[in-house]
Amino acid sequence: MNRHERLNRLLDLIVENGSVRIEEIIDKLEISAATARRDLDTLSAQQLITRTRGGASVNPTSADLPLRYRATRLADEKTRIAQAAVAMIQPGSVIALNGGTTTTEVCREIGSLSARNPEFERDPVTVVTNAINIANELTVRQNVRVVVTGGVVRARSYELVGPLAERILPAISAGTLFLGVNALHPERGAFADHDGEATVNAALVKASERVVVVADSTKLDRTDFTRICNTGDIHDLITDSGADPDVVRRLRDAGLRVTLA
Repeated sequence: MNRHERLNRLLDLIVENGSVRIEEIIDKLEISAATARRDLDTLSAQQLITRTRGGASVNPTSADLPLRYRATRLADEKTRIAQAAVAMIQPGSVIALNGGTTTTEVCREIGSLSARNPEFERDPVTVVTNAINIANELTVRQNVRVVVTGGVVRARSYELVGPLAERILPAISAGTLFLGVNALHPERGAFADHDGEATVNAALVKASERVVVVADSTKLDRTDFTRICNTGDIHDLITDSGADPDVVRRLRDAGLRVTLA
């Protein structure tokens, strides 16, 4: 486990339990007391936790954490989902990506694909995104053209939201949108946990010919705060093989092509 992964796991442990002691960190993360204290000091210096005598506790901002500090659960599943997603991409395609941990994995797979396939050098992919971390990762890829929507950055997800983001999207036409969601319900549609993100994501849906939801199985058969789009607006779902077969059946009955990665 590298330092970044360790900090993610430690922060997740604190958020889930409200507080944690050094002894618990040593036991759960299998690290030394000195390393545990250094990691707590690092998170405290960034105002992500509150240091206490012998441990740490959550602070008012801990529940609304930036993407880079959110523990990546189901990492292997998300990688497989991303690989299945990029298999749909052809040279010269115009695709769209919103923010999130799964779409970030899609972004990385696009970068890898464009680097190893000479066809993409001759006919680069264009990526439209409202996520600045995705734009940053793909900007260094010579075979990917990056278009950023504009808007105001939301720190938790690195997504650009607000009127500026909404204004540019009606002028853009994308072939395929790979849409990350907080929840996908077979009958009620796709959801986000923030109204500003949902609004921009809905505009991305309207700007795209094909909508492919990329979501691990923990997101299925759920709803969240704000609807992005109806189930009928979605063409495909790529999820992991741990998905409940009954939920998969309901999604297929609703007209989605479901790929289990």
